[in-house]
Amino acid sequence: MSIAVIEEGAKKSGVLWLALPSGERLAWHVWHDGAIYVVTGGGEQPLPGLAESAEVEVTLRSKDNGSRLVRFPASVEVVDQAAAPDAVAALAKDRLNAPDAAGLPARWAENATVVRLTPRPRPDPDPDGGP
Repeated sequence: MSIAVIEEGAKKSGVLWLALPSGERLAWHVWHDGAIYVVTGGGEQPLPGLAESAEVEVTLRSKDNGSRLVRFPASVEVVDQAAAPDAVAALAKDRLNAPDAAGLPARWAENATVVRLTPRPRPDPDPDGGP
């Protein structure tokens, strides 16, 4: 599994599944600058336990048929929104049906958490069956 497969899958589909302590959760996201970004809390998608986790399993689906494309671990990092305006802008741009689209970044800065999920791809298995 390569980072290229993860990037392509993340760019093509706006949703993914996260294996959280509370169970599997569907979440919308954006791919930006080599990572997946999600926003939680403050009237956005509830992803309990994500911000407190060090790592999470991410499942991306195929946009073509909706089946699982790839599953991989990702490190979890809470983002300082003031230090990552491009990531916040990318999230705000892709946020569908927001009642306050122009005010999203300000609302998120006050009430929500933006999280960066950095993929940690597992090595591909040895095709010869070795370790």
